[in-house]
Amino acid sequence: MSRLAAGVVLVTATEAPLGEDGPVSEDVGMTATAFMSVSLDPPLVLVSLRDGSRMDDLLAERPRWGVSVLSESQRHIAGRFAMKGRISDRLLFEDIPYARGPLSGAPLVRGALATLECETESRVPAGDHTLVIGRVLTASLQSAEGGPLTYFRGRYRQLG
Repeated sequence: MSRLAAGVVLVTATEAPLGEDGPVSEDVGMTATAFMSVSLDPPLVLVSLRDGSRMDDLLAERPRWGVSVLSESQRHIAGRFAMKGRISDRLLFEDIPYARGPLSGAPLVRGALATLECETESRVPAGDHTLVIGRVLTASLQSAEGGPLTYFRGRYRQLG
């Protein structure tokens, strides 16, 4: 499957606060290459999440989430959120310009080619992954500059 080129997105969500006296909510992000459009009417997308991953657990609890379609100049963002054994997500978001989605509250990366806010329609178990199908609630074209970031043969690449 490393021979199949894929676009790169950042999937984001915000954890719910743990009560009035508990810690504040935290933003969570995950780089994904297994992301696709499913339907135009209604507008649906699909992302594949590894079972038991933080994002899989979070999207099981939080029905609304965001997607930023990364541009070729945002390779550093993709790499940062794909690291295993990484530091806290709060620190990963610290120097990335983003806006909060008005419906999901999820961070949406500024300068991305497009951003989406989604609401989970269904979750489908598939081997060691869960396929999360989301209805697109908002879609915005953020940037007309540059091309998409792609992933091919184990590396981030640019088209052309």
